[in-house]
Amino acid sequence: MPFEATVGAFAAALGDPWAPPPAMTRGRGGAPDARRFSVYRNNVAVGLIGALEARYPASRKIAGDEVFRAIARAFIRAEKPRSPVMIEYGEEFPEFIAASAGVEPCLADVAWLENAWVQAYHAADAASASIANLAGLSPDLLPGTRIAFHPAARLLRFSTPAASTWSSVQSGHDFRTPADGVREDALITRPDADVRVRVLPSLAYDFALRLMRGATLIEAAQALNDPAFDFGSHLVGLVESGAVAALIEGQPS
Repeated sequence: MPFEATVGAFAAALGDPWAPPPAMTRGRGGAPDARRFSVYRNNVAVGLIGALEARYPASRKIAGDEVFRAIARAFIRAEKPRSPVMIEYGEEFPEFIAASAGVEPCLADVAWLENAWVQAYHAADAASASIANLAGLSPDLLPGTRIAFHPAARLLRFSTPAASTWSSVQSGHDFRTPADGVREDALITRPDADVRVRVLPSLAYDFALRLMRGATLIEAAQALNDPAFDFGSHLVGLVESGAVAALIEGQPS
């Protein structure tokens, strides 16, 4: 059998707990040895589950070790690593949790947040715009100005208070099922190489999302059409959070 086919059969058997040992792998007796092969298979499973536990520590605390590992075992059977870099494994885990039966709705949201946290941590380096940069803009240029977001910035909308739950679990508090109907939006940034999670006030998500999609400041503000929207505080908040890499000046109004 060609070497590539041998490696493929070996890898497939490692990922399938019910598969027999590949015929080309033999123990001391010259025959396939299921017991010895299971050691390799178990090491792979333990390593992949460990990678998920490292990437989703708060989710593990919320679910409990037994439930988390049961979901993780099902996930590693369905999703094999696509890269030898283990930190990249598990990006699809939040979606898998959301599709799993009987889990707390907040669990999947917290997993989405943790996944975004890891993405922000490993995002490209870039300088952040400052309040001084914002203050230096001419009032005539401000309405048509666009924002270039920092590579680490992540904007998230949840159906649960996932950011507050994540923060509470991070602080060592026990998980409590949140009240129905309580939702949160969050912004993840990485100022000074420190990943931060910020719960956004009302309308901030919609404003930032429009800016991420290329709207000018005035276009994003006018699209909200809400008298409660405070343009100045939301813009300053985005800049202060480290979410903005650059302010791209517009044309004079």
